Amino acid sequence: MDKQPHEVAEMFDGVAEGYDKTNSVLTFGWDRRWRDATRRALEAQPGEKVLDLAAGTAVSTVEFARSGAWCVAADFSFGMLSHGKHRDVPKVAGDAMHLPFADDVFDAVTISFGLRNVQDTKAGLAEMARVTKPGGRLVICEFSTPTWSPFRYAYHQGALRILPFIASRFASNPEAYTYLADSIRAWPDQRELGEIIESAGWGQVAWRNLTGGAVALHRAIKP
Repeated sequence: MDKQPHEVAEMFDGVAEGYDKTNSVLTFGWDRRWRDATRRALEAQPGEKVLDLAAGTAVSTVEFARSGAWCVAADFSFGMLSHGKHRDVPKVAGDAMHLPFADDVFDAVTISFGLRNVQDTKAGLAEMARVTKPGGRLVICEFSTPTWSPFRYAYHQGALRILPFIASRFASNPEAYTYLADSIRAWPDQRELGEIIESAGWGQVAWRNLTGGAVALHRAIKP
C-alpha cells in the first residue's frame, strides 16, 4: 500500500473527532484490554522516559504515565493531538520515520496500532531503536493474523468486510476505515513482523497473541 505520510496524517485528522469512542464501539470494548496488556508488557518504572508513538489523542500515554514514568505522546496527526489536548502529558508532533529526538534518549518505546501506517516499517523500527537507550525496550501492539483457521476466515471475510459499513454509522470519516481494513489484510503475520523487527536492529524479539491472534504484542530489546 502507498502510505504517503501527509496523506495518512490528513486521514487521521479527519477521524480525530470521536476517534476514541468509535474505536471502543468497533472493537466491542476490546481496545481497553489491549491497552492494558500493552501497559503490562511495557513495564514502565518510575523515573523512566517512555515514548508513546502514534499516540493519537494520548489515551494510552496517560495510562503509561500512571506508573511514574515520564511519558511523551508523539503523533504525525495534529488533529489527533489537538483532540487530546485535555490530557496532561507532553505531546510532540513527529513522523516515525524522522523522530525529533536525540539518540539513546528513551528507556522504552511503544506503538499501538500505528506501525501499519508507517511508510517503511523497517526504517521506522530502526528509527525507534535510534532514540532508545542500549538495553531499552520496544513494545508493539498491532492487528495480526488469527491462529485458528475458522476464526481467521471469519475475521478476514466477515469482520473486515463489514468494518467500513459499521464505521459509517459512528465515524466522522468512514472512508478511513476502508483503509484500516485493507491495511490489516496486507500486514505481515506474527513471525514475519518479528523478523522485520530483528532486521531493524532489535534483539530478543518475542510475541504473544491477544484475542486469538487478531492482535499481537511484540516485545524486543535494543542490544
